[in-house]
Amino acid sequence: MKTLLSVLTLLVLFSATSVLAGSPKKYGKALSVKSPTKVSEILAEPSKYDGKRVLVQGPVVDVCEARGCWIELGSDKEFESIIFKVDDGVITFPMSAKGKSAKAEGVIKVTVLSKEEQIERGKKQAAEAKTEFDASTIKGPKTIVRLMGEGAVIE
Repeated sequence: MKTLLSVLTLLVLFSATSVLAGSPKKYGKALSVKSPTKVSEILAEPSKYDGKRVLVQGPVVDVCEARGCWIELGSDKEFESIIFKVDDGVITFPMSAKGKSAKAEGVIKVTVLSKEEQIERGKKQAAEAKTEFDASTIKGPKTIVRLMGEGAVIE
């Protein structure tokens, strides 16, 4: 009888843990945009979305290791993604978010970096990562599209 009771107790605890582990985790503000916009649509015409509030969804393909201040969401098209960036300390994403599905809401910000700005940024990032930077790989201006984050749900 004790063994049966112990097994039943373990099963109940395991079931409760499984249910809690699978529940969505909310970060930041509640999501208010109802219909998601495809990441591929934003990346195809960034100027159309610049300054607009959108909801995107996709797999979390990367997380900021230093501060948890951004997540990278995969697109509906292969080899495309968008960075969902929040102000440092406002939201902290755990590394365990990687590989999970996310919905993220914020405002699209489009920035065009000149060749010189890219070289300066590349040198700074290489110094921080203690790696080499080859300025000859920069050929011209680059458009960066980010989702300036306000809220996310990770499942």
